[in-house]
Amino acid sequence: MATPKDLQDLLRLLTGQNKNSMMEAMKRVKALQSANLSRLTLKLASISAIASTDITTLKSAIGGEKAAKSLLRACMLYIKSKEGVADKNIIENSGKNFKRKRSQYELSDQPKTPAELEASLSLPQPSKDEETISRCIVYSNRAPFLLAFTVQLLKYTMPEQPLSSRLSLGQAVVNFNANKKATSLSLRELNCSQSLSWGPKIKIMNREVTVLKRSGYNWKGDEMKNEHEKKDDVNVKDGSKKKWNISKSMTSKKSTFVARSIQISSPSDVGAALEGLFTEDQGLRGATHTITAWRVQVGKSISEGFNDDGEKNGGQYLLDLLRGENSDGILLVVSRWYGGMMLGPERWRIISEVSRDCLSQRLRINGSINQDALWGLNLEDNSECSIIDNVIPVFKPDKARAYLLNSFASPPDLNFQKKKKSVIAVYREKEENLGLLLEAFDILFTSWTSHLSPDELDRRAWGWYSQTRPDVEDGVMGWGAKGTVKLSDILKLKRESPSDLLSHCEGTCANRLNMKSTPQ
Repeated sequence: MATPKDLQDLLRLLTGQNKNSMMEAMKRVKALQSANLSRLTLKLASISAIASTDITTLKSAIGGEKAAKSLLRACMLYIKSKEGVADKNIIENSGKNFKRKRSQYELSDQPKTPAELEASLSLPQPSKDEETISRCIVYSNRAPFLLAFTVQLLKYTMPEQPLSSRLSLGQAVVNFNANKKATSLSLRELNCSQSLSWGPKIKIMNREVTVLKRSGYNWKGDEMKNEHEKKDDVNVKDGSKKKWNISKSMTSKKSTFVARSIQISSPSDVGAALEGLFTEDQGLRGATHTITAWRVQVGKSISEGFNDDGEKNGGQYLLDLLRGENSDGILLVVSRWYGGMMLGPERWRIISEVSRDCLSQRLRINGSINQDALWGLNLEDNSECSIIDNVIPVFKPDKARAYLLNSFASPPDLNFQKKKKSVIAVYREKEENLGLLLEAFDILFTSWTSHLSPDELDRRAWGWYSQTRPDVEDGVMGWGAKGTVKLSDILKLKRESPSDLLSHCEGTCANRLNMKSTPQ
């Protein structure tokens, strides 16, 4: 029996190649369907069935030899063209590794070692000639400029990250910034997938992005990796296990909720941890309810417990959250200051949100990733590919690299009489400009690394970016617009060395002496 799609294809063929009107085409399809043929009664309503029918049978079905020949020829050509397309797809996808639709998040067709992957992502590295850099002017928009800025900044603020991770994290920062800007300009509705995620997060220039640990990715060599791991283990033991993680506070109908969590190693730690918390923050004693739940592994079993403290079913709810995440070795505390109005089911949403925000702190970068390389996660991707192929949506470093290589042209030439550059010449020019831009950032950051900690460098970096980014119009008119950037402006932000300061002072003094010696 013909399907609706078969009928649609046949109507499209009749009104297209056979140039019939829609009314005539529908009459002809009806005639084919109602043909008084004992064995073909319901088989002549599809293109494939008509193409396999002889001219005599088709003539008796629709009447008229000319119309039958025309229809048969059109159906046979249609089938032949479809077979050709299918054969082409088979040839293109007939590689020995072709098993499924390629995911946009796969890094390559063949697996690469860490060294091979990092080498394939190398960026242009020109000579450190400040005079050449200062003369360069690039023409770009703000997104790739921010990407290049972030990639170079991470070399100094997160030196444990390989180039592949820096490209991925840089793209995550660009994506965060673009979404925030688009929302503020009402170009896009607020997407809460990033903010509500409670996976591992890091902050780069105060932009919070969700990350994925690349555990076991050894790109520096065993000796250097072991050294980093030892340092990080010391930091974890000294600080993170004894530190309370605090969520953002949330208020609804004058009731305020705040969650805290801390790592514990045995059930006996619960009382001591709570005592220390109330001693450290006396204001918590005034909370209307202090809901607690804890889970800890003791031998081969899990010991757990909770306390509602007057908030009915609150402790059990927190414990269910911990169970849902299979978390152990943790004490979770939610403080509520009652505002005089019942919240109903709304309280569970708020308790859940502050708890998740607090628990995510355990996975943040400080003292918990053990110097592992990271991927930036694209939680706003809703493509079918990432769901069907079960591939985690990370920002691909090779796409970020290609974006950089193609984004930094020279300013438009207003002299139209000059010969137009070839495609290869334009690409090489963009590559050279990118190298000079990256080197300018390197000079800027290197000048400050011996005087600022990585955290302080990260805090100051956004101000430097804001001073040097392409100058475009504010608001919607400037969205995606391009502007020029003088690399000399970037070099002006570097910290002057003692010798430069001395030369500057000597020059100033000499000028003053010359002014005094000049006759009035």
